[in-house]
Amino acid sequence: MATRWGICGAGNISHDFCVALKTLSHEDHQIVAVAARSLESAEKFAKTHGIPKAYGSYQELVKDPNIDVLYIGVLHTHHLQVGLLFLNAGKNVLCEKPFAMNLREVRQLVSAARENNVFLMEAVWSRCFPVYAEVGRLLSESAVGQVKMVKVYFGLPLLDRERATQKEQGGGALMYIGIYCLQFALMVFKGERPESIHATAVLLPSGVDESMVVVLKFSGNRMAVCACTIACDLPNDATICGSKGMIRVAHPMHCPTILELNGKKTEFPLPEPGLPLNFHNSTGLRYEAEEVRRCLLKGLKESIKMSLTDSELLIEIMDEARRQVGVVYEQDSQ
Repeated sequence: MATRWGICGAGNISHDFCVALKTLSHEDHQIVAVAARSLESAEKFAKTHGIPKAYGSYQELVKDPNIDVLYIGVLHTHHLQVGLLFLNAGKNVLCEKPFAMNLREVRQLVSAARENNVFLMEAVWSRCFPVYAEVGRLLSESAVGQVKMVKVYFGLPLLDRERATQKEQGGGALMYIGIYCLQFALMVFKGERPESIHATAVLLPSGVDESMVVVLKFSGNRMAVCACTIACDLPNDATICGSKGMIRVAHPMHCPTILELNGKKTEFPLPEPGLPLNFHNSTGLRYEAEEVRRCLLKGLKESIKMSLTDSELLIEIMDEARRQVGVVYEQDSQ
C-alpha cells in the first residue's frame, strides 16, 4: 500500500516536497490532502499538485482519517504548536528543520511523539542523500584514516529576505542555514557530544546573526569548524580531513550530488522535476520521503539517519552558540 501524505503549509518548501514526491512511484507515495491558513491558498496549492482534498485549517487536516504521515512545511516559529497538534492526535510527523526554536521546544515534540507512540523525524533532508550514505561508508572503512578536522561552509546573500533577517520569524544565519553545517559535523563524529563549543558572530540590527563561526572540539583532538552567513556566498562545501586523505562533499553540501575522495569525483545525479522548483536540488527531498516510508513499514518511531537524539544534540549546540553571541528569541523566555 502507498504511504498517504498530508501536507501542512502551502509555501515554497511544501511545493518542492510535493514535486519531489511525484518523482517516486505512485504505488508507494500519494499526497491525499493539504492544509493552509486559508482555504483559498490550500485550494490553489491542491490544484497545482493534483491533491484531492484541501483544508483551510490545520485542525481539519488532523481529523482526516486517510493520512498516514503529515509533513510540516510551515515557518519554524510555528513548529511546536502545529507539531503538538498533530502528535497529540496520534499522527506520524515529518517536520521541517529547524525542528523548533530551542531545546525546550524540541523536547516537548519528542515527548509528545513518545507519549503517543507515533513516528517523528526532523526533516534534515541532507542526511538521506546518497552522497551522505557514501560518506558514512567511507568513514566506516577508514578511507581517510583517522579524522582530525571537519570544515563546513554555507553562505548565501539573503539580507533582502525577511524570513532570514527578522527575529520574529526565527531568522539568523545559524537557524536558517548554519544548521546544515552543524548537522554535517555531528554526522561525521557519529552524534558524539563535543567537549567544547566556541561561537563568534556578527549581528544585524534586528538582533539575529548575519554571520557565525562555530568551532567544536571533540574527544581525541578532533575538531570541526562551521561557518555560515546570510550576507554573501561561501564555498558551500564540506571537507573531512583525515590522517590518510580527504573527503569533500562538493557544493551544495546540504543537497549534494558530487563526492570527492582524494580528488577523485563520483556523481549521484538527481531526477528532473515535473514543475519548477524554489530551492536548489529539491527533487532530493524524495530521499527523506523514502526514509519515512521505510520506517513506517517497519513500525519504527524514529529514523536512524536523523534520530531524535541527534535532533536534541543539534539544537542544544545551536542554543549554546546563540547564548555565546547574544541571539535571543521570544521563545527562549517562555
